[in-house]
Amino acid sequence: MRVFDLGCDQGHLFEGWFRSNEDYGTQRDCGQLVCPICGSFNIDKRLSAPRINLGAGQDPQASSAVTVSQSTEPGQVQAHDPKALDPHALQALWLRMARLVVANTEDVGRAFASEVRRIRDEEAPERPIRGLASPEETRELLDEGIEVLALPLPLDLLGPLQ
Repeated sequence: MRVFDLGCDQGHLFEGWFRSNEDYGTQRDCGQLVCPICGSFNIDKRLSAPRINLGAGQDPQASSAVTVSQSTEPGQVQAHDPKALDPHALQALWLRMARLVVANTEDVGRAFASEVRRIRDEEAPERPIRGLASPEETRELLDEGIEVLALPLPLDLLGPLQ
């Protein structure tokens, strides 16, 4: 198995596992490689160092944990780990958060604006939902006092996770 450091044209970095270098090339040329952050198909190999596992008894989660908390200033975040600003750690944290959102919400698709209003008006059961809303629908919801958050999710994240 080959592990390659990959990147898209938007600067997002991630890993890919392939049977061979040729397998990577075939998948890239057929458009099977996609950035898990933005969905770009323009993927290239990046320089990478060989991986050597020296910590057989080490907890793999221990070294990658990042703790973030709200500060006293609204909108400010304090990092409790010096690696928290590392782009790889931030991407991993964002992907973990996005997977949690997908796993713990109901996808109502294009009916998002109407369904969130139905929940507010107690015409539908209260539950966490996600879906699609146009910029106009989003502005209308905000004007009505309904707080919504735009969270772009890669299409691959919406399907079965590997």
